[in-house]
Amino acid sequence: MDRARLAAFLRTRRQARQPEDVGLPRGARRRRTAGLRREEVAALSGMSTDYYSRIEQQRGPQPSAQLLHAIARGLRLTPDEQDHLLRLGGHPLPRRETDAADEVNAGMMRVFDGLGDAAAQVVNRLGETLRQTPLAVALLGDETAYTGLDRSLHHRWFTSPDVRRRHPAADHPAHSRLLVADLHRVYTEDGPGSRSHVIVDALLAGSPEFAQLWHAHPVAATYCAPKRIQHPVVGLLELHCQVLIDPDRSQALQVYTAAPGSPGSSGLRRLAELVGAGA
Repeated sequence: MDRARLAAFLRTRRQARQPEDVGLPRGARRRRTAGLRREEVAALSGMSTDYYSRIEQQRGPQPSAQLLHAIARGLRLTPDEQDHLLRLGGHPLPRRETDAADEVNAGMMRVFDGLGDAAAQVVNRLGETLRQTPLAVALLGDETAYTGLDRSLHHRWFTSPDVRRRHPAADHPAHSRLLVADLHRVYTEDGPGSRSHVIVDALLAGSPEFAQLWHAHPVAATYCAPKRIQHPVVGLLELHCQVLIDPDRSQALQVYTAAPGSPGSSGLRRLAELVGAGA
């Protein structure tokens, strides 16, 4: 159980909710602080104000999974936020490998080998790219060439400005939030001394942007949202990223596609021609 992060996460979500968001009247009395009051969250969750307050104040016994589920319902948390709350409270979902794998799992490799003409890559849970097809390299650059902490996209996004050039500036805040949310999930699952903890410590010390987002406790959705790629040769591409998660959840296969007849489809086809010409 991580008392400090559990308390901080609950405060951020309580302060982000308005009475009308959870079916409560706003009332005539002026609110001195943003969001819901502790007593309102307690009432919505079916527990005493004292008990809920002790959780936010990092006091008292470990809350049970049942009580955390009740708080999640009271605060109208999303399923992903609820999972994150349970992990912080010491009730994780089925654990995954303690550290990120560096070798592509056999089943994932068989699927990957069948996608030679597609823009596809295999990444582990730290955002380290393990394999790329030639078209993925042409689209995204050689992401397997990095060393040290920069092997992780989570790290290099916040420390290497050149990494962001393949995404329009307007999309940078959303990418930053998504990467921090994903790293929060992995950090919560891993034990002390893991590679995710090393990455987080380095980013907290070196990136004010990361530190601000980290302390806001963002939670990621479980799908790969559409992406815009600003390619230096074929221009702006609007693509979809389909994701296949390995059964042990240590790796993901990402495949970039575009709607038929769209500019993105034409751009991918042009890139494929350039890859073929260079072969």
